[in-house]
Amino acid sequence: MTTSPLSGAEAAKAVVRRNTEQVQGQGDFALFDKLFADDFVDHTPQPGTTPDKAGVRILYGRMRDAFADFRPEIHWHTAEGDIVTTYKTYHGTHRGEFLGIAGTGKAIQFETVDAMRVRNGKITDHWGVANLYSVLQQLGRLPS
Repeated sequence: MTTSPLSGAEAAKAVVRRNTEQVQGQGDFALFDKLFADDFVDHTPQPGTTPDKAGVRILYGRMRDAFADFRPEIHWHTAEGDIVTTYKTYHGTHRGEFLGIAGTGKAIQFETVDAMRVRNGKITDHWGVANLYSVLQQLGRLPS
């Protein structure tokens, strides 16, 4: 029995899953450099970052610094054409500065929806929404 190569959509989903699990979840920044295109564009950059590959690298580093046990949980992802959309929950213990708040030791979780374009095995574009309001509530900065 021979295995067939992944379809375009399945291959794109595999790239996004590797980014979520291995780069974000395990801090594999050598893999980050392989997965993201040099001309990557973040259409929804986070404050204090730039809308390019370097900006996402900064964001991922800040997340790992703030939450050393940072763990993504993918609930579902789907692909249409070259766009992969993922709904996930991030988990972690707030040990370092995040959103201008010094580490509290509190366990947090928050949901995100991301859409990433994958072309030729590389992530070229990102659009996303994260429930950071929930994080501020969990850290005691906003009423729950």
